[in-house]
Amino acid sequence: MSYKYHSICRKFSLLAVLLLLLQSGYAQYNFSKVDDWLSNNLKEIGGRAVLVIYKDGKIVYSKAENELSGRQKRIGKFIAKRQGKDADEMMQDFTISTKERIASCSKWLSAAMVMTFVDEGKLSLEDSIGKFLPVMTANGKGNIKIWQCLSHLTGIKAGTLKESLNEMKELNNMDEAMASIATLPMEGEPGKTFHYSNIGLQIAGDIMEKISGKSFETLFAQRIAQPCNMKNSDFGKGKVALPAGGGWSTAEDYLNFLQMILHEGVFNGKQILSKASIIEMQKNRVAKDAVIASSPAEAGNWGYGLGEWMMEDVDGNQRSGAVTSPGLFGSFPWVDNNKQYAGFLMTFNIKNKGRNERYKELKRLVDEALATK
Repeated sequence: MSYKYHSICRKFSLLAVLLLLLQSGYAQYNFSKVDDWLSNNLKEIGGRAVLVIYKDGKIVYSKAENELSGRQKRIGKFIAKRQGKDADEMMQDFTISTKERIASCSKWLSAAMVMTFVDEGKLSLEDSIGKFLPVMTANGKGNIKIWQCLSHLTGIKAGTLKESLNEMKELNNMDEAMASIATLPMEGEPGKTFHYSNIGLQIAGDIMEKISGKSFETLFAQRIAQPCNMKNSDFGKGKVALPAGGGWSTAEDYLNFLQMILHEGVFNGKQILSKASIIEMQKNRVAKDAVIASSPAEAGNWGYGLGEWMMEDVDGNQRSGAVTSPGLFGSFPWVDNNKQYAGFLMTFNIKNKGRNERYKELKRLVDEALATK
């Protein structure tokens, strides 16, 4: 036999071994019901989805499903034309490395950034925002606490999400954003009125810029993206960063961030956040008697910590066993501290009907699959 023939045989043998190793890694769990969930729900979650699950130091599940309906394709083409973008590029199949808007999944990233300043002693969760932003004090809002900004408990009455986003697009810098927010009316007492909006994280974002002298985008790159090896994640590079919903990421990037959260602030052996900060983020800040001025339907009756929802019913002194920060377009990241794993579902779909039930069903099926080892 020729040398070339032996070389080809060796290459095929190595490939076969690699495939067997990959299969053995996935075969230890039975994800058939998760596969069925993806297929059965694909139309309702936008026609494109990527789901990745991380446990025990590795990705134990990774799957992309892509099957846009005729209606979804027509809508996609209409949106692309309206935005002056290439329709084929906008509607390309999702993969683990597809970069997409993650909406409110951004809140988790931004809250983590704030906690890096807390870890360094440059900021306290009990600090009042008036300490950094005189415009807030001048408008009677200087007593609002940093933690209230991260928990949607500022008491400031926000407009609709669409109104807020449209207004921010017209602004040139964070100072203009703060001047606009400062004049909004109050709808309740800070710490006792929950209104899910962009306002609190926007305030926190400006405070970080004031403390550091750096742009929000630069801070995100230096403090979260680079340390967590999130090579394709940013906040859109616009004139005014939107900490509460302007993020872009990929499934593989965001899963790196979730690994850091799962491992008590450590990623690849490096401490990004302290364990104490991770725990603080995962405590419910919404008291039982709090007034709920506005909350998204997809959140159900979950409590809220610092930039993330509590998936368990816990009081303010307890850490939730499972946490999440889903986005407007359907992406669903979560970390389960009890079962020690993290998951991320990336989708793009504005329709939110039945979303909370689907999230819980998906997590239940993943929990069951991970228990089959």
